[in-house]
Amino acid sequence: MEKKEFFRFRDFPVYKKAREFRKKAKELSKKFPEKERYILTQQLWRALDSIILNIAEGSERYSDLDFSHFLNTAFTSVGESVACFDLAFDDNYISQTELNTISKEGEDLGKQLKSFSAYVRPKKKRFKQ
Repeated sequence: MEKKEFFRFRDFPVYKKAREFRKKAKELSKKFPEKERYILTQQLWRALDSIILNIAEGSERYSDLDFSHFLNTAFTSVGESVACFDLAFDDNYISQTELNTISKEGEDLGKQLKSFSAYVRPKKKRFKQ
């Protein structure tokens, strides 16, 4: 029998996808100018970290409703990350192609987070009338 990971979030495909997204996004952000190091770059990196950290923290909660809330927070951090890249594009730090690529990656991750959140969220019981 295969031993399960103690930290169950490491087994989730969405966690692995979030780590890949973070790596690609951080690499792209290295194109930002030095003057953005403590402004846009730090904001982006905090949002990227927040995605992963909320998946991990939420997975250790005692209720699926709590977990779903943390997955939603991770989802909003994906949006924040993509918005940072919109700003970088507007300021001519990245190309349209780079923006489109990272936005698509963010969209894919966001869809996974939304789907997983819906899956773990407790289903409402319907009573027959």
